[in-house]
Amino acid sequence: MLQVFSIFSSIQGESTRAGLPCAFIRLAGCSLRCAYCDTPLARVARGRSLSIPQIISEVSRLGPNLVAVTGGEPLLQKDTLALLSALCEAGFNVLLETSGAFSIIGIDPRVRIILDVKCPDSGMSERMVAHDYTNLHSGNCELKFVISSFDDFCWAKQFCVERQLISNNELLFSPALGRVSLSSLARWILDAGLQLRLHPQLHTLIWPEAKGER
Repeated sequence: MLQVFSIFSSIQGESTRAGLPCAFIRLAGCSLRCAYCDTPLARVARGRSLSIPQIISEVSRLGPNLVAVTGGEPLLQKDTLALLSALCEAGFNVLLETSGAFSIIGIDPRVRIILDVKCPDSGMSERMVAHDYTNLHSGNCELKFVISSFDDFCWAKQFCVERQLISNNELLFSPALGRVSLSSLARWILDAGLQLRLHPQLHTLIWPEAKGER
């Protein structure tokens, strides 16, 4: 059984699949307290207790083949790995949106992982685990950095350079809503001269009040 905060359809906004119709499974609970969190209720709400077949049944009725498992923090719940594999077996194209504070070992290789590396201004950068980033080169993982300031940008850029991530990974740099403008982040990326992708959180532009849950 899993604690589910909500299941809904929207437009995928935080990965290289941005712009596609997507079904979202938002699991309840999170042990992080990011300064810019846009779903604080999902952090603390218990949600509905659903079995994996019940979740798949609800998702199937929504229509999109692309499914994102998000939170909160989905890897807090022990049955999330089984849910991810069951969704793959059911024929869905599966994304996992998770923070860098939890190990990604054991995740079904068919799942595309969107790993949110927390920058210092999030207040949670010290909670990141020591991932073996050399194992991310298999092509099933994208690294996302939410940038709240120029200092955050410099930290994230150095993070990628030190771990030799530039040429082998999708590196998504997103401006924190209301903290950094798209134009500022674009200028910093151009000045850096590196293969970093400017990545606005598309759902926040379409439905800023609803956080993407139209």
